[in-house]
Amino acid sequence: MIRTSDPVWQGAADRGLIDIRADPQPGNAFIVRETGHEFLNMCSCSYLGLNFHPAIIEGAIQALREAGTTGPSISATRIRHNLLGRMEEDLSDLFGAHVLSALSCSVATAALLPLLASGQLVAGGPRVMVFDRNCHFNMNYVKPICADESLVLTCDHNDLDAVEDICRRYPSVAFVGDGVYSMGGAAALRGLLELQERYGMFLFLDDSHSLSIMGEHGEGFVRSQLEMNELTAIVGSLGKGFGTGGGVIMLGDRGMVSVLARHGGPLGWSQGMGISLIGATMASAAIHRTPELGELQRRLRANIDYFDELLPTPLAGNGLPVRRVTVGDTDRALQMSAELYERGFYNSAVFFPIVAKGDAGIRIMLRSDVSREQLSTLTGYIRELSP
Repeated sequence: MIRTSDPVWQGAADRGLIDIRADPQPGNAFIVRETGHEFLNMCSCSYLGLNFHPAIIEGAIQALREAGTTGPSISATRIRHNLLGRMEEDLSDLFGAHVLSALSCSVATAALLPLLASGQLVAGGPRVMVFDRNCHFNMNYVKPICADESLVLTCDHNDLDAVEDICRRYPSVAFVGDGVYSMGGAAALRGLLELQERYGMFLFLDDSHSLSIMGEHGEGFVRSQLEMNELTAIVGSLGKGFGTGGGVIMLGDRGMVSVLARHGGPLGWSQGMGISLIGATMASAAIHRTPELGELQRRLRANIDYFDELLPTPLAGNGLPVRRVTVGDTDRALQMSAELYERGFYNSAVFFPIVAKGDAGIRIMLRSDVSREQLSTLTGYIRELSP
């Protein structure tokens, strides 16, 4: 994978598309200090623009002042700052689940999946781990560790027939995938829930890309459509739509929290979230309980619909903020991204292994705080530059 992809990464570096050092400006813009080049960041996953919200920034500052420290500098398994405990209780109430925090979504995944594969997290013994082919790299990265504990299989994207066939062949199965996928689209959730009910299949879903943007309280695509149970775990990043940082694990069984806290690898040996992030997260949770959240969600949906009207793609109409324009050729994707950057819009070029070989293109992340004028200009440039 490295031999194939690194020359493309070098091509991106040669065109100035990675390792960009810039200062944030109001309205999700950035400026490169050395050259004065200004651009709009269309790769940001802060879909509601909450990472600029003054109440969230103030929440971080107030928490630091209250605590008088950046953090206790010890594993959260041994000592949890009262602010961290309050934050987890707050998020548990907000999302209607037992919530355990982590330094990142990747840490949460690395903690949970090996325990699930080994049969230590939930009854039923070691589980055959079925990974969706399109699941995020942070899940695929843990496959070798899971394979030390149980059989690891990969199914085609949203191939429910293949998943059901595996459930028929093996008595204890876990499905691993995204709720909303980072390259666009969503899990076939209804079918997965039917398989869970029929076969007792465990569902592990990373719903980072829908947290905050869906659900009455921003609980996300998956949580808003199911009741939590002992056979479901939802992992989400607070560093995207939620506007802060760190990760959360939503569980339906309180007993799993203790198992994870004590035996979940990096959850035990890593420190807890920093005080500033805890304060920012509690401030964001407060916003999630107000009508402002619904208004931000409506603005985002309006921008998604407007983009789809201006530039229809295969993902048009799904109501989700990730869009891809496929050009096929890797060099062409890099060149298009570079030309858009020069014109003031940063859109990431995506290529193998981010997407399959031959599917290179650009990815656009839509936000609530982008204007219609900016979207119109961007889509006009994309149409002009598309092959």
